Amino acid sequence: METLNRISYDIIGAAYKVHSSLGPGLLESAYEVCMEHELIKMGYKVERQKPLPVIYDGVKLDAGYRIDLLVEDNVIVELKSVTEMIPLYKGQLMTYLKLTELKLGLLMNFNVTDMKKGITRIIM
Repeated sequence: METLNRISYDIIGAAYKVHSSLGPGLLESAYEVCMEHELIKMGYKVERQKPLPVIYDGVKLDAGYRIDLLVEDNVIVELKSVTEMIPLYKGQLMTYLKLTELKLGLLMNFNVTDMKKGITRIIM
């Protein structure tokens, strides 16, 4: 868990840096590429828009789901740029964690004036 905590600390730091530079109001895709860039600069392995298959009836199916950012094969980062966070977004991340059998996810909304209010950490 110590490694996951260190990774999540760095991801949150990168989010603060990106948010303070760009501010709110851009499309999610802008924050996504900037977050990827910052994390790679820190030396992390980052996969952007990683396909997430759904296992149903014992069959792996491509349902078009994508993980925004997967860091070090261990932390899912789901990015939003929305006026209001709804419970569905948290549920989405929880389902992604369940499907991947990973333990830690970060839900980040960049469309806020204070980035601290835009971050939700989920541990499964």
